[in-house]
Amino acid sequence: MARIEPLPRDVHSEFAEIFDHYEATRGFIPNSILTMQRRPGIAEAFMALNKAVLYEGTVPEETKMLVSLISSQATGCRYCQAHMSNLSAIYKASAEKIVAVWEWESSDLFSSAEKAALTLAYHASLVPNQANENHFAELGKYFDDDQVVEIVGTISLFGYLNRWNDTMATELEEFAAKRAKTLLSTVGWDAGKHTS
Repeated sequence: MARIEPLPRDVHSEFAEIFDHYEATRGFIPNSILTMQRRPGIAEAFMALNKAVLYEGTVPEETKMLVSLISSQATGCRYCQAHMSNLSAIYKASAEKIVAVWEWESSDLFSSAEKAALTLAYHASLVPNQANENHFAELGKYFDDDQVVEIVGTISLFGYLNRWNDTMATELEEFAAKRAKTLLSTVGWDAGKHTS
């Protein structure tokens, strides 16, 4: 059960357009953002940062979604794992690749560039942070400095989201829960505290 209930979508009319976009692309409006809108400035700033980090730049969106999924796995946030399995599929990751992301280091489904990004995502998401020079040296073989900023921005965005949703026990939306069960059931995923 969520520790703070989300507000209805129509409380802040200034968010109507972006909420419509979320419904059209994801299939729902995230309860995390509906809760954040209790402080509209937080919701607005988060949505702008989310857009800049995940949907702008030159790193493929599929890669950023998979980086987000690994980051959420490393921190244990089941809510974000469900969301990122959904978004990974929306941004062209195959179901096989989404399931194999848990074993990215040994899977032939991932390019060397993806493996470097996923390795950094995992190590940077651990507490304490375990990212090191070797991770950046490997990443630098495939991505320029601007792209590395995008990847670290993605990891950092999910540092915030993982903490937010795990602390708030944000209730998982029905659509996201069904998608996660379909995509992640073979790796033992369950919604945990993110159910009503």
